[in-house]
Amino acid sequence: MCLLVLALLGTGPAAAASAADRVPGGAPSTVALPAGTRASDPAVARWGERRLDEVAFLTSHNAFTNYEDARWSSVNQAESVRAQLDNGVRGLSLDTHWYERSTWLCIISFGSDCYPSDVYLCHGDCKTFAGATYALPRQSFHGTMQTVVDFLAAHPQEVVTVFLEDYVDAEQLSRSLDRVRGLPELLFRADEWGVRGQGWPKVADLVTAGKRLLVFSDRSDREHLGVMYDKSWTVSNYWSLGDLGNDLACVSRWSDVPLDRQEPGFRRLFTMSHHRNVPTVLTAALDNGTKLRNRIAERCRPAAGGRSPNFVSVDFHRLSDGSGHTPASIVGELNALP
Repeated sequence: MCLLVLALLGTGPAAAASAADRVPGGAPSTVALPAGTRASDPAVARWGERRLDEVAFLTSHNAFTNYEDARWSSVNQAESVRAQLDNGVRGLSLDTHWYERSTWLCIISFGSDCYPSDVYLCHGDCKTFAGATYALPRQSFHGTMQTVVDFLAAHPQEVVTVFLEDYVDAEQLSRSLDRVRGLPELLFRADEWGVRGQGWPKVADLVTAGKRLLVFSDRSDREHLGVMYDKSWTVSNYWSLGDLGNDLACVSRWSDVPLDRQEPGFRRLFTMSHHRNVPTVLTAALDNGTKLRNRIAERCRPAAGGRSPNFVSVDFHRLSDGSGHTPASIVGELNALP
């Protein structure tokens, strides 16, 4: 218990960052390269010769529900989206909803909720419960995506993936994406790279080409926007650990897409969720250390046919159980595997 308290306070073994913790996304800042590789290429120095499906990324569940970007009463992360990126997160899950401007809400809020109709990040209906299903200031989708693009512009060796739980139509999403400055130049389009037939490219090649932003959606009608349908490109486990955090089985989110699915010439990215129905600081600290590490090794890797997850999604990504294992260090271990 003492170790757990120390971990929550940011001191003790959990706060003593390993080398993997200090490097963004848990990936090594430099890697050992085989003889004859492009050692002078900074992208290769950063990522080595690994393909995208051979790299792991720290991912934050419901990245937008945090204490810093808006006044949420219940959150999944402690920091703003930008701070999460600055602290090593490389995958963000966001919920997109359409909000129709409400004169009534504008009046009863004495002018503090007079937002235009747009795509916003809400955790349910965008008008029902302030602080619970939405928060003020309202978080526009295009504004959050601009934060991601600005981060990538400032960090030219990094790659970020956005996962959308999508409740808007394709035209609404398109208009929102069109307002993000610099996004088209960064957006990776799997169709243009022939991923289905040739497999995922090397991360270093994505960096060199400047295509460092991947966007997935749980809706299938927006691939023409460069937004990939997750069920076509990934495998994913069922997201919940249950109320008590003891449902450690690693079973597929989709009954017709098993975690160990094999396809000729192509391997889906593996997104692994590891969080409870209701997030709290205490339960995240209990779940994010040894339990996460063991679940990957003992449950999820075997269920996925012996492969490690590419995206490890957690609540309160900086918390752990005092064991010395944090989500970032665990992702670092995955990236150190041969």
